Amino acid sequence: MKAPRNKTIDFDLEKGKAYLDRCISVKQKITLDNALNKTILGDCLSVLDNLPKNSVDLLIADPFYNLDKEFHGINFAKLSKNEYVRYTCDWIEKVMPLLKQNASVYICCDWQSSLVIGNILNEYFIVQNRITWQREKGRGAKKNWKNAMEDIWFATLSNDYTFNVEDVMLRRKVLAPYKLNGKPKGWEQTPNGNFRNTYPSNFWDDISIPYWSMAENTAHPTQKPEKLIARLILASSNKNDVVLDPFLGSGTTSVVAKKLGRNYIGIEQNPLYCAWAEYRLEKASLDKTIQGYTDGVFWERNTLCAQLKEK
Repeated sequence: MKAPRNKTIDFDLEKGKAYLDRCISVKQKITLDNALNKTILGDCLSVLDNLPKNSVDLLIADPFYNLDKEFHGINFAKLSKNEYVRYTCDWIEKVMPLLKQNASVYICCDWQSSLVIGNILNEYFIVQNRITWQREKGRGAKKNWKNAMEDIWFATLSNDYTFNVEDVMLRRKVLAPYKLNGKPKGWEQTPNGNFRNTYPSNFWDDISIPYWSMAENTAHPTQKPEKLIARLILASSNKNDVVLDPFLGSGTTSVVAKKLGRNYIGIEQNPLYCAWAEYRLEKASLDKTIQGYTDGVFWERNTLCAQLKEK
């Protein structure tokens, strides 16, 4: 039995059959209308060849990090460096024809896979930046530093791309407020504290991984936070654009795209995760909130005002 405040999504396929039945299987070429706003059950290396060309505005990919890892019945074994390079090139080459010329690409990595993926991206895209996410969780290590960082590579096909910087402002507490003629300058005075909006950097320390009392949390072992994906989608797409995630996992990219008025295509080979994704998508039809993103700004982690608004 779960604790009353434990909101973790963790049902089995027997209970999730109705949600799995909403997913589609793509074994031949389909139109954009048929693929749009669907969860596709299958291996992306097989599915991507059948999706419509020149249809995707934003790619968000979270491939496996080349570690020995078990994902609810599907096991990944660590590859050699050359094998991992080949695997990465394979899925990138399959996804490239699907991208519009002004599309943006974000790829998540740990520090080891980042060394491989960062070099590969330079061969296919224009690399614009490397984001470092401080996720503040990781196993302790007696003979090494605890791994609490991840990279997110940002790349584009051309220098004509979307970047809505005003849509991803970060609201920070003001510790030493500056006033001009007795009035706040560059910050806002509120009953809950003093705040200012700042432009985002490529170091993100304001995003927690999903935890058991959050409605978005699932039993997926490497789930990305909705707040993190929301920042990528808001910055690099517009309303009604198409967002593709070829490694959907428990559905975060599709869920956030739906909440923010974008179209989505998600590919996932684990049927259990597909069912969880569809369950979350159903909930997103009624609840558009994203924890940590309120009133058009991203709030710092553990900010009182943000917590009050999120309840």
